[in-house]
Amino acid sequence: MERWKGRVALVTGASVGIGAATARALVQQGMRVVGCARNVDKIEKLAAECQSAGYSGTLIPYKCDLSNEEEILSMFSAIKTLHKGVDVCINNAGLAHNEPLLSGKTEGWRNMIDVNVLALSICTREAYKSMKERNVDDGHIININSMGGHRMVPSADEHFYCATKYAVTALTEGIRQELREANTHIRATCISPGIVETEFAFRHHNSDPEKAAAVYESMKCLKAEDIASAVTFVLSAPPHVQIGDVQMRPVEQVS
Repeated sequence: MERWKGRVALVTGASVGIGAATARALVQQGMRVVGCARNVDKIEKLAAECQSAGYSGTLIPYKCDLSNEEEILSMFSAIKTLHKGVDVCINNAGLAHNEPLLSGKTEGWRNMIDVNVLALSICTREAYKSMKERNVDDGHIININSMGGHRMVPSADEHFYCATKYAVTALTEGIRQELREANTHIRATCISPGIVETEFAFRHHNSDPEKAAAVYESMKCLKAEDIASAVTFVLSAPPHVQIGDVQMRPVEQVS
C-alpha cells in the first residue's frame, strides 16, 4: 500500500457499514479519502476519530445524493479543484427496497437502478476521466457488489435488488475490457460479499426490525472490516496483477 500514500480515493456511501470501514482503512494507510453520502454527520465524526487516532491520511466528508447526476458531477468538479482528481474509486453505495418483481412499486425499482447501477457507472466514468486527463495509469476502480450479483436469493423482496447486482457483475467485466482496449494499466475489481453485519438489513426491512435482526442472528456474519481488508488486499496487489472478482461469504452461509 506504500505507493498509495498521499493519493486520492473516493468512497461512496461512506457514512456507515462497509463504506465507513473502508474509508477508515484507507486513511490509516495514508490516503486522502473523499467520503460521500447524503448525510455527512457520521463521516465528519469518523474524520475526527481518524485524526485523533493519528492516522497518516485524511478523510474529507462530502455531501452528495448519488441518485442525482448533477450532484455527482459537482462532487467530481470539487475533487478536481481541491485535490486534483481521483486515483481510486470505491463504488460502495447501494440499497435495497422490498419491491418484488410481480407487485413492486416502480419508484422503488427506479431508486435501486439510480443508486446501484447508474451512480456506479457515472462515478466510474468520471473517475476514469479524472485519471486520464492527469495521465494516471495505475488507478483502480473497485465495485462493492454482492453474492446476490452471482445467484438469485430465494426471497421475492430481494429479486430486483439481485438484478441490479447482476448488472454490477456485468459492468465490472465491461469496464475491465474497455480499460484493456484503452491500453491502460488502470484496473477494475468487483468485491462480492455474502451477509455482512451492517445497517443494511435494518434499512431493507425497515418496517420489520425483528426480521432484520434475525438475518444477523442466524450465523456468524462477515464484518464491515472484513470487506475493508479485502479492499486493501486488492489495492496492494502488484501492478501487473488483475484481481477480477473477490467472492466472500460467512463460513456458515449456505448459498
